[in-house]
Amino acid sequence: MLYYLFQYLHTHFNIPGTGAFQYITFRAGLAIILSLTISLIYGKNLINVLRKRQAAETIRQLGLEGENSKKGTPTMGGLIILGAILIPTLLFAKLSNIYIVLMLITTVWLGLIGFLDDYIKTYRKNKEGLAGRFKIVGQIGIGIIVGATLYFHPSVVIRESFTETEATAEIKANSTQRILTNGKTIYLKDTKSTVTTVPFVKSHEFDYSKILFFLSNEKAQKYTWLVFILAVIFIIVAVSNGANLTDGIDGLAAGSSAIIGATLALLAFLSGNVIFADYLNIMYLPNQGELTIFLAAFVGACIGFLWYNSFPAQVFMGDTGSLSIGGIIAVIAIMLRKELLIPILCGIFLVENLSVVLQVTYFKYTKARFGEGRRIFLMSPLHHHFQKKGYAEPKIVTRFLIVGIMLAILTIITFKLR
Repeated sequence: MLYYLFQYLHTHFNIPGTGAFQYITFRAGLAIILSLTISLIYGKNLINVLRKRQAAETIRQLGLEGENSKKGTPTMGGLIILGAILIPTLLFAKLSNIYIVLMLITTVWLGLIGFLDDYIKTYRKNKEGLAGRFKIVGQIGIGIIVGATLYFHPSVVIRESFTETEATAEIKANSTQRILTNGKTIYLKDTKSTVTTVPFVKSHEFDYSKILFFLSNEKAQKYTWLVFILAVIFIIVAVSNGANLTDGIDGLAAGSSAIIGATLALLAFLSGNVIFADYLNIMYLPNQGELTIFLAAFVGACIGFLWYNSFPAQVFMGDTGSLSIGGIIAVIAIMLRKELLIPILCGIFLVENLSVVLQVTYFKYTKARFGEGRRIFLMSPLHHHFQKKGYAEPKIVTRFLIVGIMLAILTIITFKLR
């Protein structure tokens, strides 16, 4: 909203300082400052409200050290994160940008699903919360909206660049011309595409239509939209549930998400800038630089929430927060065409998810074969395994976050490792 106000003031009255709002870096800086301020100030007030309303989730008895001290800690703290994301985005981002619109819808949609789950757990005293099938239906719903929009919306394109020698006469006639700072001329052409980034591969790109290799070229193109939407649904469900499983120990989900968000913010800025995209030889995605503002607010919200969620936690984010942040990360990775980097960037979420899958699968297999269920880990998700081994919560979280930072660095350098 403020973007349009200051743009009007700059255009019509040329008031000093108002022109700064056209720069993404300036608005991203304001977004992270405001989100931190909101989460720190609004967060304290909300925690007091939740405590008065006795919005505390029942703690399951898992035999872990210190779990009794968590009784009575309010949940639904994800509302702090949601507020600290939405308000700066509404104020500083271009609300006409299709990517920002989709992110606002995704945040509110998944936030409502998580809030309903937390509400049933805390006020209806139902430990199971919202039935799993309804959560999945909600995640599939937002997956369909995101996938269909990204596939069919005319503004969602890749902008290819051609040098003077590479550009044909047709490209020169139908493309936008741009003069770089070094004096060279390039030609920019917008293309609808389902191409995504592949790490460690020289060509660095993969088209979803290739999954339908058994069909003719024409038929593969015809049904690519279906493959793409199914892939979007799978990624959103997997990452949001991975974040949900990671939120089982003070500060781990919020800290990991802040690292992932900061990495995605850098990728959004680079992908949305023609000069950096050309230098790094990555896809130039017009209008996606605006996601930097959303991600700056996201990082500020996670760090601000961490102020109250670090050990010993004064509030838990609940599904209101964990489902939302997981879904946000998944959708932005898809928008940036970096979803195949998720196993690296979101390695903490992946390992937490896999530890549960492996534990349950192995237990059922050994019970069927030997008549007695056996375990790979002392307890899953993985962070509980280390708790059972006697590690203190702060040490587990710190080491997980160090690994998360290493994975973030590896994600960035994949652009040069091919």
